[in-house]
Amino acid sequence: MTNQHTFKDKIVLVTGAAAGIGEAAAQAYAAQGAKVVLADIDTGGEQVAEALRIQGFAAVFHACDVSNSDSVQALFAFIQGSFGRLDIAFNNAGIDIETEKLAEGSEQVFDKIMDINVKGVWLCMQQELKMMLKTAGGAIVNTASVAGLGAAPKMSIYAASKHAVVGLTKSAAVEYAKKGIRVNAVCPAVIDTDMYRKRALEGDENQARAISAMHPVGRIGTVDEVVSAVMYLSSGAAGFTTGATLPVDGGSTAI
Repeated sequence: MTNQHTFKDKIVLVTGAAAGIGEAAAQAYAAQGAKVVLADIDTGGEQVAEALRIQGFAAVFHACDVSNSDSVQALFAFIQGSFGRLDIAFNNAGIDIETEKLAEGSEQVFDKIMDINVKGVWLCMQQELKMMLKTAGGAIVNTASVAGLGAAPKMSIYAASKHAVVGLTKSAAVEYAKKGIRVNAVCPAVIDTDMYRKRALEGDENQARAISAMHPVGRIGTVDEVVSAVMYLSSGAAGFTTGATLPVDGGSTAI
């Protein structure tokens, strides 16, 4: 039996690759033989790519603002010119900057979250699908959230954006199912990233315990646990899986 989890010589795009889940996913794909394009508005992604190249892996960074159509088109022109195809895309770029209840929310925050979390995924998927149609197949994984499967108090805009990602995922999965393109989403709960530690905890151990207790398993998730789900969804092992929204949530959505 062939190894259905191999990514050897696959051309893979990871957005939001400068840190957190995106960085870890880029490292995992590269370690399994993929040629990885790391994209991020944060040019620190170049350091991530350089570290991968030092290890002997194939990785290149391209700065991209996923909410800007010209920037996205430039990214895909680069991929086309450099590799001639795209096999796998992990649309991971996103933000969470919301702290208010819905009635107190600002239009500026609404626009920024929607531009990156929804428009950014939509713009990237358009280009990814066009490239994959030329080679009769591919796999796309979008980062949604458990907030895209239910409620998220004081994060209503973020929740709406992730519900939209789920809608884009399911719709594209059906539209392109017979074209050999699979489209799925991973839906993490709270994950231990630098962004989480800086934004949510601020050194408050009581807060940390309360957040952990929200998950039936009694802890928050790890970056590697999310990446494992992403790798599965984008691998040949998930060949009969499309339109799925896979929770990585410690049982949160089971409640």
